[in-house]
Amino acid sequence: MKKTNVIQAWLLLLPALVLLVAFTHLPTIKTIWRSFFSIGERTDTGFVIDNYQYLWEDDVLWQVLGNSFWYLIGTVPTSIIIALTMALWVNSKLKGRSFLRLAYFTPTILPMISVANIWLFFYSPEIGLFNTVLGWFGHDGYNWLGDPEVALTSIMVMTVWKEAGFFMIFYLAALQGIRPDLYQAARLEGAGSFTILRRITLPLLMPITLFVLVNAILNAFKMVDHLFILTKGGPNNASNLLLYYIYENAFSFFDTAYASVLTVLLLLILVLLALFQFGVLERRIHYR
Repeated sequence: MKKTNVIQAWLLLLPALVLLVAFTHLPTIKTIWRSFFSIGERTDTGFVIDNYQYLWEDDVLWQVLGNSFWYLIGTVPTSIIIALTMALWVNSKLKGRSFLRLAYFTPTILPMISVANIWLFFYSPEIGLFNTVLGWFGHDGYNWLGDPEVALTSIMVMTVWKEAGFFMIFYLAALQGIRPDLYQAARLEGAGSFTILRRITLPLLMPITLFVLVNAILNAFKMVDHLFILTKGGPNNASNLLLYYIYENAFSFFDTAYASVLTVLLLLILVLLALFQFGVLERRIHYR
């Protein structure tokens, strides 16, 4: 490659590299460095490691990590399965499928704060839609967001409603990219619908499934907007998630050092998940 081509290539990459370094790498390095210093009441000012030692003693953190784990397990597989099911349905020869596609995709285009306010109405104990419907059958209803037993599950349901339609679009695009002659050949060989789904459709959708899985996991750890409107992590931290706990420590408790430690913990979790996704799962995926 000519020297001028190399220079031109680096110049084309320069704007993206500047943004990546300025808004990703430098903040990450600063956060890691800041996590070893403290100006709070818990430790003395200066270079300390007590911030990391306190992780093991923080009972709220362990509760938050448990919430985040169950939130991940509850929302990611459910969203993917529902998205795939909807995509298979609206990709078939069905009357009114354009309307169905629009209906499924509508929650995705709504702002997150608007979605939270809509579901706040659904979950309201006295006038909420869900309790009103349950009242028709003689049930007293639930305090959906005020009961520690159901608060996190209520957040999960809203998240699945919001994200399934978004992931459906990717599956629908992938389904429309599969060559029809593969299905025709399978039917000529006597393969049934379930066999075609298991042997042709699902394997060819695995690259998209990996892409959707990565986005779903990232969204699960980025969940913070809805908590502001619905529960603020309550009751008694029953619906508190890791990113919201970081926000609380940084901007409510003004313990920026410990918030930096929690951010490092979040980055470590995401790195381990990325290694698993791209180091283990991707090896089982065939792109051709």
